[in-house]
Amino acid sequence: MDSAATTIPVGTRRFQVDPERTAVTVLVRRAGPLARLGHDHVITSADEAGSVWLGNAPADSSFELILPVERFDVDLPAARAAAGLEFAAPVPDGARIGTRHNMLRAEVLDGEHFPTITLRSSATSGVWPQPIVRVAVTLKGVEREQEIPVIVERTATGVIARGELRLNQTDFGMTPFSVAGGAIQVADTLEIRFEITATTAGAINLPAVP
Repeated sequence: MDSAATTIPVGTRRFQVDPERTAVTVLVRRAGPLARLGHDHVITSADEAGSVWLGNAPADSSFELILPVERFDVDLPAARAAAGLEFAAPVPDGARIGTRHNMLRAEVLDGEHFPTITLRSSATSGVWPQPIVRVAVTLKGVEREQEIPVIVERTATGVIARGELRLNQTDFGMTPFSVAGGAIQVADTLEIRFEITATTAGAINLPAVP
């Protein structure tokens, strides 16, 4: 976003997020006394947008990633296989459709009124290739921050950033889905893995100070 670029140091390169090679994966685990009757789910993003601003040092670098919630996919076979052995079992189509419907309800993501989720860096410290990034997540109009290590791979044509964070749904005003009086429910804590790939397509070079 151009407005954000004006707040970062001159001499910084801006790269555009490549949605074909960018993904956010949300691991949703079951809970409750009868959790064994439910499913763990893998939610994956699509059509991501945003920018990465890369300076000589991590402190001069930042990113912003925007996720349209209507483009979230639920339990794609490839995504479940990539998530690990505990997610290897397939989920019936009916459960996938029901999970997506419940996820977008007003009590959870409220996709009608809050169509996007934003992840951005509010501060960065340390050194390459694993700086410490304070990531601000804005969800349902609520912003929460946490510091995490991020692995950054810089190339001649762009940058790849990988990291993980954990969020509690209730911190953002969401009510974890449950049935049978809470006997089967969704765990409050979500594990989020992201891989952001940004390239020189549409990149902007901010001039250095004369």
